Amino acid sequence: MTWDEALTAFDRYLESERAASPRTRTAYARDLAEIQEFVRTDRAVSSPGRLDADDLRAYLAAMHRRLAPTSIARKLAAVRSLYRFLVRRGMAKRNPATALRSPRTRRPLPQVLSVDDAFRVVESTDGPPSLSIRDRAVLELLYGSGLRVSELAGLDLRDTDLDAGVLRVRGKGRKEREVPIGEMASDAIRRWLPERLGLRRPGSPASDDDALFLGRYGRRLGVRQVQHMVARRSLSAAGRRVGPHALRHSFATHLLGDGADLRSIQEMLGHASLATTERYTHVSIDKLMEVYDRAHPLARGRGSK
Repeated sequence: MTWDEALTAFDRYLESERAASPRTRTAYARDLAEIQEFVRTDRAVSSPGRLDADDLRAYLAAMHRRLAPTSIARKLAAVRSLYRFLVRRGMAKRNPATALRSPRTRRPLPQVLSVDDAFRVVESTDGPPSLSIRDRAVLELLYGSGLRVSELAGLDLRDTDLDAGVLRVRGKGRKEREVPIGEMASDAIRRWLPERLGLRRPGSPASDDDALFLGRYGRRLGVRQVQHMVARRSLSAAGRRVGPHALRHSFATHLLGDGADLRSIQEMLGHASLATTERYTHVSIDKLMEVYDRAHPLARGRGSK
């Protein structure tokens, strides 16, 4: 089996079985092609079955001065994923990446708005009335239900049960989950639905006709459009430009701060691993330390006033 055959089979697997996005597949392909080029040129490794841990160590050593630890860890993770697939399919006998440890990386804490700033962004209004009503519903869902922007853009009318207060969401890997819709978000969607009728275009593709949120010209509202809208409104309302993911982070952090348990937050966010959700505890601890440093007399030094 050649490198090209292995990488092609892996890409098909990512697309058909893992339901990976085009962006994810492109990132894997780029990292694996770079590694392939190195080991073929510098190590004379002509096929995936001949790659061993020493070849990977040589690659990582060559990249050490050029790449950040996060980039090295990502490339090593790509090799691990490739060889897990090859071993399961009988295309390789072993995974050479299991013998290597990823470099330690510090994961940046998520960007979070204060409760007041989140409210200001959600309640901000500008633009034509119909689009302002739509944007309010979008923002209510991003902050009130913690949706990813791609999940929001993919919502269809049939995914909402406003009477039950439940939303059916298709997340990463096409996994479906149900998330609660708050009263404010439900009311915002109800106000939007009559406006939506005025934006529909006769003869639109079914994917647009079924969409919960439409753009100015009757097409399904896209991820980029939502990103631009959130950035514009956050700059105007809160004085800083943030993206939709900041509202998702704020949703989780504010829930945790008010006593919600991590397992429930994990379910609502659609995280496959609880470890991903646990980073919000660090945000809360940082906020707690900030409050302590500002308010407690011992934090300012004994006897200070």
